[in-house]
Amino acid sequence: MAVTKERKAELVAQYGANDKDSGSAEVQVALLTERIKGLTEHMKTHPKDFHTRRGLLMLVGKRRRLLSYIKARNIEDYRTLIKSLGIRDNIQ
Repeated sequence: MAVTKERKAELVAQYGANDKDSGSAEVQVALLTERIKGLTEHMKTHPKDFHTRRGLLMLVGKRRRLLSYIKARNIEDYRTLIKSLGIRDNIQ
């Protein structure tokens, strides 16, 4: 369910400017997407886990805010990011 250290390093290397760039918005969105995928799988087997549901919705909201920031900053970066992560484009 949690993102492993190795997977986190892969995402930072793929979406960051360098190997130490874990704070950029693109890397944060990639890490949040990985956590959201894990929690979504958990919710499929435990549909009445409302504490996890709340945490999942908070992560989705945070990712949405970061995506709207990226979209306002550079639309091309936004399009390539959502395409590589497999996220639908529903940010106004």
